[in-house]
Amino acid sequence: MPHLPDVVLWSVPAFLLLTAVEVASYRLRPDEDAAGYEAKDAATSVGMGLGSLAFDALWKIPIVAIYSAVHALTPLRVPVLWWTLLPMLLVQDFLYYWSHRGHHVIRVLWACHVVHHSSRKFNLTTALRQPWTSWTVWPFYLPMIVLGVHPAAVAFCSGVSLVYQFWVHTERIGKLPRLVEFVLNTPSHHRVHHASQGGYLDRNFGGILIIWDRMFGSFVPETERPVYGLTKNIATCNPLRVATHEYAALARDLRAATGWRERAGRIFRGPGWQPTARPATVADAGAPGGGAPGGPPGGGPVAALTGGTTVAPTGGPAPGPSTTAASIAAPTVKRGAA
Repeated sequence: MPHLPDVVLWSVPAFLLLTAVEVASYRLRPDEDAAGYEAKDAATSVGMGLGSLAFDALWKIPIVAIYSAVHALTPLRVPVLWWTLLPMLLVQDFLYYWSHRGHHVIRVLWACHVVHHSSRKFNLTTALRQPWTSWTVWPFYLPMIVLGVHPAAVAFCSGVSLVYQFWVHTERIGKLPRLVEFVLNTPSHHRVHHASQGGYLDRNFGGILIIWDRMFGSFVPETERPVYGLTKNIATCNPLRVATHEYAALARDLRAATGWRERAGRIFRGPGWQPTARPATVADAGAPGGGAPGGPPGGGPVAALTGGTTVAPTGGPAPGPSTTAASIAAPTVKRGAA
């Protein structure tokens, strides 16, 4: 087993120091337009981060068991050497992009990731607002294990990615030199990712590199000041509710669903997905009001449909119509609690 450092643990002093510097910068040089800090919000973010450490330790038990079993079965082996770490980090970052994108366009995965987007502030404590149900992430990194990368090396690469992404959660750094902005995930790119405006929704998923977004059509530059949070924000600082509110909303939708097809759509399609209204028939035309039996007079409002998905209004121009999550390649509308 390779002996690799716990980069997250070693970075905690830097996290604390940089957060203190950012707080001091707001005191010394206030910015009325920036989201800044709010005590309850920051405390919630820190609480979510501490809770994630405990729950991640719990989820790690079955995940490590699965990874170890797969690693034992594969005949491939990638040695952990100084010159193999960079390719492993590159592959991990590529898989992170798809994991991150998947956690935006599949609702049951979004129920986990929505925690990180639930703050209406954007500062270094927002980076600590992590979910307590990260067991949804591990399948995306199985290709690395199958290719012979040791589970400890996968954990190391994930830790490096997490540490890198800490510093991009700030409004105190503007745009960096063009080459840096073209290749790397920066505060400017990540501000877009955390914004709730229609044109910014579900964009800039990269962890360390932003080139994946440029390659796969999900990149948007920062052109206007972001408005942070969800399209429907949650009015709570209770860590338990923050961690579970979307699971509760999903459960309510599943109870109200009229069939298994709708239930599957609620789970596996996008967060804004709605079932397709049944087309009117000749028999329906004879019903009172001309609509479907049991429906509202006149058949109810006509929904705009794209690929069988009702487009939900988001309060601004979307980066494209709200689409189904049948393909992970199409960004969808980010939703809050129902």
